[in-house]
Amino acid sequence: MKIGIGNDHSAVDMKNEVVDYLLSLGHEVVNFGTDTYESCNYPVYGKAVAEAVRDGKVDCGICICGTGVGISLAANKVQGIRAVVCSEPYSAKLSKQHNNTNVLCFGARVIGIELAKMIIDAWLGAEFEGGRHATRVGMIMDIENEKFGE
Repeated sequence: MKIGIGNDHSAVDMKNEVVDYLLSLGHEVVNFGTDTYESCNYPVYGKAVAEAVRDGKVDCGICICGTGVGISLAANKVQGIRAVVCSEPYSAKLSKQHNNTNVLCFGARVIGIELAKMIIDAWLGAEFEGGRHATRVGMIMDIENEKFGE
C-alpha cells in the first residue's frame, strides 16, 4: 500500500518512527511533512496529504501534529476526505469499518509510538463494511457537496 504521511514540527520524531514502522510492514511511504523542528503550520501538511489521497497519488494518509486535531481539521477541508483523530485502536478500526476514513490522524504530544503502531495496525487492518454504513457515508458526502436533505 502507498501511504502519504504529513506532520508539523511537533511530530518529526514520531513521523520518522512511523515511517520506519510502515516500511518494515512492506508499505511504500510518501513524505509530505516537515523534517525540521522549526515552527511551521500544520494545515500545509494536512492539505498536502489530503490532496494526494483525493487525487489517487496515495492509497490513504496519516497525519500527525501535536494533538492530531488541527491537522485533521485541515485534511477534512479537502473534498472527499474523511479524516479521523484517534488516540486508541478501537476507534481507528471502527472509523474505517463504519465511516470509510481515508486519513488517520493522531497527536505526537498525546500518544507514544507503541500506541501509534497499534492504532495504525487497527486502521490499516480494517475494511469498510458498506451496507447501512455506505448510506451514512453517502449522507456525509452529501453534506460536503451541499446536497443533504435533497
